[in-house]
Amino acid sequence: MTSQLSNRLNSQLSLQSIPFSVRQHALSFVPKILKPSLRFVPFFAQKSLLIPALHSVFKEAINDGDFEFLTEKWLKISITDIDLHWWLSFQNNSLVMAAPSQAIQEDVSFKASGDDLLLIAGRKQDPDTLFFQRRLQIEGDTELGLEVKNLIDAIDLDQLPSSVHKVINMLAEVVEQTQEEMKHAKK
Repeated sequence: MTSQLSNRLNSQLSLQSIPFSVRQHALSFVPKILKPSLRFVPFFAQKSLLIPALHSVFKEAINDGDFEFLTEKWLKISITDIDLHWWLSFQNNSLVMAAPSQAIQEDVSFKASGDDLLLIAGRKQDPDTLFFQRRLQIEGDTELGLEVKNLIDAIDLDQLPSSVHKVINMLAEVVEQTQEEMKHAKK
């Protein structure tokens, strides 16, 4: 079912079929809709979606012990344009997520807009480029941040279900192309 939806989305939402003005408006409008809406998504719902997704993406890395460096350490991931924050750690060979109410003091934090995180996930931008452009902020324990960045770089998108992979790629392409067109429109 999701594969059919993904194929339908790919055929219906090609870059050429979506006018630039609509894509440009969507990039600024979607975070304005999501930001207030996500306040109503309870922590347990976020956790029940995020943790299994991360375990799926990082299954091999978890099994290989590549997350041991995060034991008794906390990583904060912030999606700045929608004011969403997650605290992650590694305990008992598993990724864990702390509720915002726990007031965890992170050891390292990664901050970026949703568009930029989508570009990283879709392999349209690498974290180093966004970091040097100040679009990805990494604060706190530098060594820990480097290890997290290296894990992100090592993600094998082919491990994702093909429908998820296709949707991420399609959305990342839309964001990338729209941002490029916006740069050229300003010149």
